[in-house]
Amino acid sequence: MITNFEKPEILSPAGDMDCLKSALNFGADAVFLAGKMFGMRSAPQNFDNDQLKTACDLAHKKGARIHVTCNTLPRNNEIPHLQEFMENAQACGVDAFIIADLGVFEAAKKYAPKVQRHISTQAGVTNYAAANVLYNMGASRVVLAREIPLDEIAEMRAKVPKELEIECFVHGAMCVSFSGRCLISSYMTGRDANHGDCAQPCRWKYHLYEENRQGQYFPVEETGDGTYLYNSRDLCMIEHIPELVKAGVSSFKIEGRAKSAYYTAVTTNAYRHAVDDYFAEGDGYVLKPWIREELEKISHREYNTGFYFGREPGQVTGNGGYIRHYDNVALCEELIDDTTAVITQRNKFYVGDTLDVLPPSGVPFEIKCESLTTDEGMPVESAPHPMQRLTMKCSAPVPSGSVIRKKRD
Repeated sequence: MITNFEKPEILSPAGDMDCLKSALNFGADAVFLAGKMFGMRSAPQNFDNDQLKTACDLAHKKGARIHVTCNTLPRNNEIPHLQEFMENAQACGVDAFIIADLGVFEAAKKYAPKVQRHISTQAGVTNYAAANVLYNMGASRVVLAREIPLDEIAEMRAKVPKELEIECFVHGAMCVSFSGRCLISSYMTGRDANHGDCAQPCRWKYHLYEENRQGQYFPVEETGDGTYLYNSRDLCMIEHIPELVKAGVSSFKIEGRAKSAYYTAVTTNAYRHAVDDYFAEGDGYVLKPWIREELEKISHREYNTGFYFGREPGQVTGNGGYIRHYDNVALCEELIDDTTAVITQRNKFYVGDTLDVLPPSGVPFEIKCESLTTDEGMPVESAPHPMQRLTMKCSAPVPSGSVIRKKRD
């Protein structure tokens, strides 16, 4: 058993209420999300004031925390809106703000003094001197720049107050720009990445054109599909839990506020089990193969360990797409008896299919779909309609809240 290190927080993403519930059901200690302003992801639904209050209530009932992103770089015309936004967040019960801008940092102290202030990765904290200054200004946590290797994190931990928490990304998409402070999207599309509107031009496929030969391009390519010049791999640190803990990381952050509830469930569950196993088993800890395999069951780009162990090949130049081995096909709403579950469909599947089930905070197992019936009592051979509600007879009990997926052929 590990006793000489603090057990790190599992911090999961939520772009909407379904994602929030998935994070809580699958073991998150805290959830980070955005309101309708000042968040670095504008594509998700995000949370209005009523939803934010509901989110805080749900989280607190489970002993979890809510961290709200205030990590855009606001312009002058946005500053007058900070007071109402922050006062409302505090009234809802938000536990922490994630902040990149010093003006926003000071506003949070003034308008929401009960809410902790965390320093966003967009602030680019790369050394203990900066971390100490921010702590002295009132920060309770720093989210480190993603460029920092583990040995430097350990040095930082030793040279900042023990009360200052250190949060690091452990899983998800990586931005090609320094800690997410990117201008490529603004230059190419007019969409400001620092206000949550990134068009992700780093993922696009590029060709070279010669100025005097109109219409003729010269491919700069790794494959015949072209070259993705800036396309970064996804981060995955599931195999390095001991190293992260020993470096002094207080919070393991999973990227993905623009991703699905299914993604949130799978990643949260994997890191929850890995951390719990390590603290239970100590020096004899070995990552269970099923935990690593879980992270192959979500859509992802090729994985690497980012900058934690020095520079790795960070780009995938031959393609810009995702690796997908499984489809999320259903969510179990209710278990009626040992062989009967009420489900809502997410992707098409058929009677007779072998399905893979991930129960809340549990270990995956397989079942066979033996029959499907509509709400009207009509037997059907498949589940073809998105969000269709069905009753499924299956070969083993499927706990409420389980995600159900099918391996691709």
